[in-house]
Amino acid sequence: MTYPESIEWLFSTQLFGIKLGLEGPRRLLKEFLAYPDHGVKVIHVAGTNGKGSTCAMIDSVARTAGNRTGLFTSPHLIDFRERIRVSGEEIPEEECAAMLTELRGICETLDPHPTFFEIALVLGMRWFRERGCDLIVLETGMGGRLDATTAVPADVCAITPVGLDHMQWLGDTVEKIAAEKAAIMVEGKPVISAPQEPGVRKVLEKEANERRSPLTFIDQPLEGYPLALPGPHQRWNAALALECLHAAGIHLSYGVVQHGLSVVRWPGRFERIERDGREVILDGAHNPQGAAVLAETWREQFRQRKATLLFSAVAAKDVRGILALLAPLAEKIHICPVDTLRVVPAEELAAQLPEGAPPHVCYSSFEAAWQAVLEEEGGPLLIAGSLFLVGEAKAKLEGGKFQSSTQ
Repeated sequence: MTYPESIEWLFSTQLFGIKLGLEGPRRLLKEFLAYPDHGVKVIHVAGTNGKGSTCAMIDSVARTAGNRTGLFTSPHLIDFRERIRVSGEEIPEEECAAMLTELRGICETLDPHPTFFEIALVLGMRWFRERGCDLIVLETGMGGRLDATTAVPADVCAITPVGLDHMQWLGDTVEKIAAEKAAIMVEGKPVISAPQEPGVRKVLEKEANERRSPLTFIDQPLEGYPLALPGPHQRWNAALALECLHAAGIHLSYGVVQHGLSVVRWPGRFERIERDGREVILDGAHNPQGAAVLAETWREQFRQRKATLLFSAVAAKDVRGILALLAPLAEKIHICPVDTLRVVPAEELAAQLPEGAPPHVCYSSFEAAWQAVLEEEGGPLLIAGSLFLVGEAKAKLEGGKFQSSTQ
């Protein structure tokens, strides 16, 4: 298959839905010779918010320390290949297509058929093996206990702040969700956690005790180093990332940490881009915890200055909770649907606006909303509420072709 053909096939496997469980990915890892070689360290990161930023920091500092790293994250913003990087470089189109062609042949012999996420993970793991990575950083897709990434044996596990999200899959309380995420712990292997609320902390302590895994909670943010990623929360993520690297036996010096954290990039999380003299902020704040962090970072960076807000969200999200935090940042709100199977009409999203919210306009498509916000004069443009929305906007800003995904 060519690269476009391979991506079309891969995205067609989304019709198989989400199948939580480890039997399928373990079988596919074995069939595709994608388990990591002996001696390769694996750091596995779960949580509700901050997973991607933490993984990016681990990867950047480890590369600065001289390691060849494999980084697997999700979802992508524009191009699928963003999910699979070796020492910062996306998997090339030619190699991606060749391996997806081989994977397709394997998948057609398996019942049940592997899911989109399982195929993506196994593709990444095989590429990391072929490229001789000595450190692999895996971000969970959802939860942890039955997430495909948990099929890969980890040497260090990390838990970022746990909140309410994906409740239809993981449970309706933070304690239930914490139990799903805590299940990435590996017998006897170190676990590092961000600060957690008491109920979550208790769940993590019980799981670690049962598995005899040494558990460390970060008790203070990292200070004294310049961070490329803005916002007070990123200092907590940085502290978590460095503790994971220490636990993995990666030698760090002050200079290594300083450089690694000063050059780290994580697109779509308070990402600043200038368009025709106007500042655009992209942030995939898709739950109330993420929206609260975005609001805190906005006020740190812009004080009382108001934004023009372009907003969208997908089904099963706490839209009311997100908008309650983002609406006060805006002088006007533009609302549109996004290109995904979990689309929600703009009018339904607007119905969740808090009382006293700024004026708003609804659109039938992203394209219509995009043209309107570009023509409207006002403060900085804030694009937030969904990573799908951020991906579409980023593609427009950078001239890329948006590859939509539900996972």
